[in-house]
Parts: sequence; C-alpha cells; structure tokens
Amino acid sequence: MQEKGTISIHTENIFPIIKKFLYSDNEIFLRELVSNGVDATQKIKRLSSLGQYTGELGQLQVEVAVDADKKTITISDNGLGMTADEIKKYINQIAFSGATEFMEKFKEAKDANEIIGRFGLGFYSAFMVADKVEINTLSYQDGAEPARWICDGSTEFEITEGSRETRGTDIILHVNAESEEFLEKHRLQEILDKYAKFLPVPVKFGTKTESEPDGEDEEGKPKYKSVEVDNIINDTNPIWTKSPNDLTDEDYLNFYKELYPFSEDPLFWIHLNVDYPFNLTGVLYFPKLKNDYEFQRNKIKLYSRQVFITDEVKDIVPEFLMLLHGVIDSPDIPLNVSRSFLQADSNVKKINSYITKKVADKLAELFKADRKAYEEKWNDIGLFVKYGYISDEKFAEKAKDFVLLANTAKETFTLDEYKTKVTDLQTDKDGRLTYLYTNDPDKQDAFIQSANKKGYDVLLMNSPIDTHFISHLEQKLENTSLKRVDADVADKLIKKDDAPETVLTEDQTTQVKTIFDQAINKPAYKVELESLNPEELPVTVTMDEFMRRMKDMAAMGGGMGFYGQMPDNYKVVVNGNHKLITRILNEGDAEVQAKLARQAFDLALLSQGLLTGADLTEFVTRSVNLI
Repeated sequence: MQEKGTISIHTENIFPIIKKFLYSDNEIFLRELVSNGVDATQKIKRLSSLGQYTGELGQLQVEVAVDADKKTITISDNGLGMTADEIKKYINQIAFSGATEFMEKFKEAKDANEIIGRFGLGFYSAFMVADKVEINTLSYQDGAEPARWICDGSTEFEITEGSRETRGTDIILHVNAESEEFLEKHRLQEILDKYAKFLPVPVKFGTKTESEPDGEDEEGKPKYKSVEVDNIINDTNPIWTKSPNDLTDEDYLNFYKELYPFSEDPLFWIHLNVDYPFNLTGVLYFPKLKNDYEFQRNKIKLYSRQVFITDEVKDIVPEFLMLLHGVIDSPDIPLNVSRSFLQADSNVKKINSYITKKVADKLAELFKADRKAYEEKWNDIGLFVKYGYISDEKFAEKAKDFVLLANTAKETFTLDEYKTKVTDLQTDKDGRLTYLYTNDPDKQDAFIQSANKKGYDVLLMNSPIDTHFISHLEQKLENTSLKRVDADVADKLIKKDDAPETVLTEDQTTQVKTIFDQAINKPAYKVELESLNPEELPVTVTMDEFMRRMKDMAAMGGGMGFYGQMPDNYKVVVNGNHKLITRILNEGDAEVQAKLARQAFDLALLSQGLLTGADLTEFVTRSVNLI
C-alpha cells in the first residue's frame, strides 16, 4: 500500500499561518494531541460496553514520550486507531469552503485558541512545533491493516503501510529548531500538569522513583527501597465528577489543597451539577480573603471534559464571583474556546446566571441555618456579598436578605433590622433617615464618641469595596443617606429642630472667626462658627461628605479622576458655645488669643491624624511655649 496526494485545504498558506501566527501559544499542541488520544481511548471503551468491540481492551492509557537525541515527541494511545481511508477522511480534508473565506475570517482571530477552534485545526497544531509529523496507526476493526501517514509541513502527504501491531495510534512529531524547548522533560511535564492534570484516561509520561516497604532492619524498623514506577500525571476521577453524596468534607479540603497548596482552608464550597438546559459540573470555594481581594483573581479553572482550557473565566463566571476559587467543567464549552465565543454563546450566559443563583442560594441557606456561624464568616465573605449586591441585580434581589451591616459595637444587622434600629433617633427634621459610618474607628474615635453620646449608631465600613457599597445603598434604600461620622459635628450630621441657641452676639461671632482665620492662615481650611452643645469639642475639622466620597472613589479607580486631582479642602467648625471660646474672647492679649485658637485647631488635627511632619514638630514647640 502506497499513496501520495495533496491535503484538501484549498490553500498552501495554511502551514505558514499555523507556524507564524500561533507561535506565542505553541504549547497547546500537546493539549490538542493528548486530548485526541483520550477521545480515541474513551470511544473504544464505549464500543466495548455496547458489545460492538469484543477484543481485549488492555490497560487503556495515553503515553507521551520524548527522545531528545532524535528530536521527537511521540503521543501514543490504544484507542480506536484509524484505517488508511479514515486518515484520508479525517486528516487530509480540512473543512474549508475556500481559501478566501479562511483568510478573511482569520483576520479577526486574536489568538491560537480562536483559530484552532474556528477552523478545526486541532491535529494540525502539531505543525506549530514540528517540521514533520508522522501518524502510525492500526484500527480496531477486524482485518484492518496498519497505516502510516507522513507530512513535512507542506500540503504534500504520503500514506504507506504502517508498522504498528496493536490497536491504537502513535503521533510522532519531529520537532523543529525553534521549538527545541519542548524536548526538555520538565517543559513537557509542566504543560501536562497544566492541561492534562484531570483527564479521564491515565496519561503516562516516563517513570518516576518512589519508595516502597522492603522488610525490616536488625532493630525491627521498617526499611524502604527505591523503585521505578509509571509517571501517571493525572487524577482521572476528580471530585467534581463525583456525586456530592459520595464525598466528605475532607475530600473537598484535600482537593482544595491540591489546587492551591499554599492557601488557608476555604470557608465553605458549592458543588455544581446540572445537566439541563446545559451540562455543567464543578466545585467553587469561598476562600478567606479579608480585605486583600485584588490579588486573588483568576483562581477559577475552566475545563471541558476534564481538559483544562483557561483560568480567565470572566464571561462564564459573574464578575463579583471572580474572587472565588475552584473548577468549572462544561462539555458545552468547546475545547478551543475564544473570548469572542464566550461573549456571544447563549450557553455561557445561562451558565453565568446559574452560578449566580447557586451562590445566592448557598449563602441564603447558610444564613438561615446558622446565623451565628454566618456572622462569624462575615469578615471574609462580606466582600463577595457586597460586590455582588453592587454589580448584579439578580444577585442583589436575593442578597438583600443576607447582606449584613456591622457597627462599631461589633453587632450585625440585616438591612431591614438596621432600619428598624436607627429610625427613631436618626431621622432628621425633614423625615430623612441617616446612617452614620466610619472607615477608620481609631482616627475617627472622637467623632464616634460624640455620635454615641447622642444615641446614634455608627456602622463600620472599612473594606476596599465599601466606598462603592455606600453609594449603592443610598440608591437602593428609600429616603436614606449615609454620612461618614467625621463629615460634620455630631449636632449637624442629623439636623434636628432642637439645635442649641448661640451664646455669642453677632459681633462676637465675627471676632472669633477673625481670630481663628488669622491663627490658622491656611486657604484650605474654612472657618465656620456653629451653635453646638457646650459639651462638644471646641474645634472640629471636617471634610464635606460628597467631596470626600468622590476622592475615595477616585483613589479606588472609580472613574472620579477629576475629583482625585482637586486639592483637599476642610471645614473648621468652631463651637461658639464652648467655654474655651468664651475664654478666648475674654483674653485681652491678641497674641494669646491667637495661640489659644491655633492650639485648639492643632488638637483637632492631631485627633484625626491630620497633623504630621513639620506641622507636628511646630505644634509641640508652640504647646511648650504656651505652657
């Protein structure tokens, strides 16, 4: 048997395109060829189970071997095998309607996955690293003869009688000079660990040394000897392929450690398993995040029939759940997936919605089943829930019942519970409810104490996402505003009808303002006199809530860059009813008046951490001189 011919691709440009434009992603050749071997092996197993193949199956596996001297990589399987006619059908004919269409479509392709997936080039990815490829195969069919196919990277091929004596296929790559990195065992091991770690058929790559018991020594202690065993690189039955009823907590934790060996144990997990209207399995873990969420992304791995595809799952997993860890496997997502496919595919959108629902249902279940345990996890899961509440309407609808607000007294409340708690005291004279919060309890302690004295509650909002969460709450909650506790003095945060009367005359008010303006002498600080409770601080420095929030959003990259570049401006609130102000007015010496005013201003700055560097040194010197 001998035959020569031309591969029916209607263009001689196919191989240069593969070699040139797919070079940056060339490692996927091994994924493609090993996956093909796995498919062939699974098919023979299936035929055997149906009684359509009655021969011995033997030990089904795919083997990868490298010969650095011959510069070859061989991928072998003992699956279906092929006849010469099947080679012509499946290898020689690439289903293009024409070269023009191919070249036109190719212009839109962004990466190797997209080209290979769109044009069915899985096998031909071998030419990304090889300048000659051989197929040596023997079909499972009775009476089949072995066949050998060889191609040197042009459109010319040759089919001759093969040498294989057992069922299956060998793909032999003659590695080109530019790709000799793949002749190194550690490089191939790295790729197999990445793409084939959970394939459903054993994948052998050489051997490895292990220790096994070898009797006892003279003292009765166990002895061990080194033995060479097959290096099987994959777990063929990962936990996501099993029923949750057959798994223990230890199984889930062990699998998590296998995926993320240096991470803390997760808080809990969700086992995904659905077969309609799409197929999806997987396990998603909630890791311990605290407030360090920016560095935890891309921890979810996407598989298709246990073949790794990517860890960039943005279109499949909702944005707010990119903080989760784990695996998702769906045969409805093609192996050679592209970003444009993910963005357009209807199954992907359904999967996205399904995952959102499953996570929401799990959180609701945890909250209802054991609220105390849920509250104890809030510091870790709060980021997920708040992020989802902000970014996903469907999730927010469910999350309104289990998103929690925590206050400075370390109490937690649902949204409805908190509204009930603060409505009576924190509703202003116009009937508008005000929630107070702090993002730094230590720096804002004086303001928190002032608010607490009036019976006000103060929420703790100190996670990286809380700036956006606060603004979103104001949109969601009817007739409610949120103010940081240091946005104004306590008497002015929530305007009431019972404001204290001023003890100063109009002339005295003007005199005090002039004294403080001259003592401070900084354009960024605007002095205002207020009639406050005499027990409140004599001087308080605040920043307008709106401006401060816009600056916080700018710092978080929230699209408020204009505000981020504006200079800081503060309001200096002088409590006209405080006894220190009366003392300043009664002081006959203008220099002493100025010193007392500046001292009160500096103490206000110091209490908020706004007095630093040279200003702090100058303050200490002035304090000593004043004494």
